[in-house]
Amino acid sequence: MASLLQRLFGGKPAAPAILPSLAGLEADMHSHLLPGLDDGAETVEHSLDLLRALRGMGLRKLIMTPHIMGDFYKNTPEGVRAALQVLREAAATAGLGDVVLECAAEYYLDEFLGRKLVDGTEMLTFGGEKRYLLFETSYMNEPLNLFEIIFELKAQGYTPVLAHPERYTYLYGRFAEIEAMRRDYGVLLQLNLNSLAGYYSPAAKKVAEELIDRELVDFVGTDTHHLRHTETLLHRTLPQPYMQKLLQLPLLNKTL
Repeated sequence: MASLLQRLFGGKPAAPAILPSLAGLEADMHSHLLPGLDDGAETVEHSLDLLRALRGMGLRKLIMTPHIMGDFYKNTPEGVRAALQVLREAAATAGLGDVVLECAAEYYLDEFLGRKLVDGTEMLTFGGEKRYLLFETSYMNEPLNLFEIIFELKAQGYTPVLAHPERYTYLYGRFAEIEAMRRDYGVLLQLNLNSLAGYYSPAAKKVAEELIDRELVDFVGTDTHHLRHTETLLHRTLPQPYMQKLLQLPLLNKTL
């Protein structure tokens, strides 16, 4: 039939579509799949739906990072690990056991984080001996104690990783300072993939592209909370021209 249509109408048969993939990235180090801990997955079934979507895009390791934030998300290492075990068992039962599931956390830079450091509270990190610690700040206001916290994290042997710098409006137009934060203070930078699709804002997309152009990206993460994120990732983000440029950087995801 295909050859007949070709003879009738001319031209070559359409090439099969190449599905976008994150297989080359291997690991995602920022997501909110653990059930019932924050504003991400609410149930185990929801977690499994998100896991299937990310697995379908080629990811084979997920380091899930629930929020830890003051009195709002009072997650503890014990509670996070318990949720991880529940999801591991459910994933194995659902035939998704080929995806490696691990946990860390996304710490909000507030007074409670400072207290945890002073008290020597156990912190959830990833990357083994590298002790990468993912943290975020207010989107609008630069924390007065930003560099104080960074200094203390480094002093205690952690490697600070700033989540989604492209989303902080107080950093807009301050690329020299972002470079200095990375170069002089040892802060690694994690880009949200969906920023490339303009999911958060046109400004965040522009900053994300500039960070890629300047090679100021160390990690990338899906920051998956719900199926809208995975659908955006598949249909809008992966086809973006900047995805190829991003994946050509020496990203640390592959080392996890």
